[in-house]
Amino acid sequence: TCSLLRSPKGFPKLKNDTFLRAARGEETEHTPVWCMRQAGRYLPEFRETRASQDFFATCRNPKLCCELTLQPLRRFPLDAAIIFSDILVVPQALGMEVVMVTGKGPTFTEPLKEVEDLLKLRQKVDVTAELGYVFQAITLTRHSLEGKVPLIGFSGAPWTLMSYMIEGGGSTTMAKAKSWLYRHPEASHRLLRLLADVIIDYLVGQVAAGAQALQLFESHAGHLGPELFQDFALPYIRDIAQAVKSKLKEEALPLVPMIIFAKDAHYALRDLAHAGYEVVGLDWTIRPQEACAQIGKHVTLQGNLDPCALYAPKEKIGELVKKMLEGFGTQRYIANLGHGLYPDMNPEHVGAFVEAVHAHSRHINKH
Repeated sequence: TCSLLRSPKGFPKLKNDTFLRAARGEETEHTPVWCMRQAGRYLPEFRETRASQDFFATCRNPKLCCELTLQPLRRFPLDAAIIFSDILVVPQALGMEVVMVTGKGPTFTEPLKEVEDLLKLRQKVDVTAELGYVFQAITLTRHSLEGKVPLIGFSGAPWTLMSYMIEGGGSTTMAKAKSWLYRHPEASHRLLRLLADVIIDYLVGQVAAGAQALQLFESHAGHLGPELFQDFALPYIRDIAQAVKSKLKEEALPLVPMIIFAKDAHYALRDLAHAGYEVVGLDWTIRPQEACAQIGKHVTLQGNLDPCALYAPKEKIGELVKKMLEGFGTQRYIANLGHGLYPDMNPEHVGAFVEAVHAHSRHINKH
């Protein structure tokens, strides 16, 4: 359970470090597995816990975040937990208002329209003051996990957050946000730099609070082509890895493995492999062999089963997992989906996915 009475440090000893070993490129007995959005609406207990609460109010409640993070681990033998939170807490920390609208998703009440709107944002963010609730949730959850598995912290990447802040929510084209990149390149860089600085402090704060790995979500990479990505996404992705690592060293904090997940960014895989992250996450639209060829042997890969494969019968899920493991190999590899779980998925099929990864990877390793 998630009781708030524990000391902030003196964390329990880790019992299953398979995920961390794979992330660092060390040998593992089985391939570790976790799922993006594993704490989510596909679980009836999640819907029950969240029922009466506003989404962002839940994010600001460490005890509820802890409970939601632990729920999937009670059901499935996952190899990692990821803290329940949202990427849009960073724009909130900059002073923007975001509300969760039923049937529509996250919505900014006043998105950025003109370059002058950048002046409305907090130029200096004290992450402990603005995002301390996430740090509390991480510390509490790390204790409550009792060393069962490692805890992953995360943030959205600058371009993805910028696109939400300008679009005001989801968008199929990202035309408003991309028009800034073409029309206002300098202001775009100013905004991206501001976001990167907050993200760096936020990620370091998560490690100080107890996160044992970090994932950066560049979920909207697919809306950029190679040139825009090179100019407006990659430099900040690189900078975040480098700055987080040097700050962790300075503050004598653990150097935790970092994962970059840039959805639909095949065109940038080679660059991402050299961006300073231990792990590169992949979506489902690339063949394992192609990804391996582009990325090489010095980083770990994570992914990339099509989330919709979980609608298949359980035996079929097992076959698809086996094929995926044969494509990636069982070492220097973390099994996951190529994107998050969808709300209407059957939890039993998630269980079948997790068990298939463990069973098939053990079998392959033995033979």
